[in-house]
Amino acid sequence: MKIPKTTKRYCPYCKKRTEQKIKSVSTGGKRGTLKRGGIARAKLRGLGVGIGNKGKWGSKPAVSKFKRKSKTTKKTNIMYTCKECGKSKYQKKGQRAGRVIQE
Repeated sequence: MKIPKTTKRYCPYCKKRTEQKIKSVSTGGKRGTLKRGGIARAKLRGLGVGIGNKGKWGSKPAVSKFKRKSKTTKKTNIMYTCKECGKSKYQKKGQRAGRVIQE
């Protein structure tokens, strides 16, 4: 998918149509290590150690090669930066494309 490097869009900060730079950004944050149900937090609580059934952290069968990854492309989000005020507007909607090439 080809995206131009600049475009004219409405800037909510300037309240008018301005020239804006386009930048491709990643789609989201990674899962936190200390979130509830996180593996790092569970290990701090002492789960998965000792004698007996380890439950979720016990031995599991090997995952097949095809089950590891289902998606072939990543979604990309676009960030617009106004050239007049320098503020950035983040477009949340991600588009699935093989590659994002900025012309």
